[in-house]
Amino acid sequence: MTDQLNEFTNENGCPKCGNMLTSVIKYTWWGGFIGPKLFHHTKCNTCKFTFNSKSRRSNTSGIIIYSILLIVVAFAMVFFINKK
Repeated sequence: MTDQLNEFTNENGCPKCGNMLTSVIKYTWWGGFIGPKLFHHTKCNTCKFTFNSKSRRSNTSGIIIYSILLIVVAFAMVFFINKK
């Protein structure tokens, strides 16, 4: 599936190699179905570089922050459930 968000921006394709064919990622190990939608996670079909289709930058820092927040929330839930 070609990234439809590229139609609305001035720049098209992969920011790394310039290939016009990109795919929207729908599921990842780190974000399930929600994370890729939050970060507009897109993958180049040629060089396999993953990036944010809106900002055209790597999502690595956002993924790290998202993962840490999920871990903190999970531990907080376990702590409060076990406290009862």
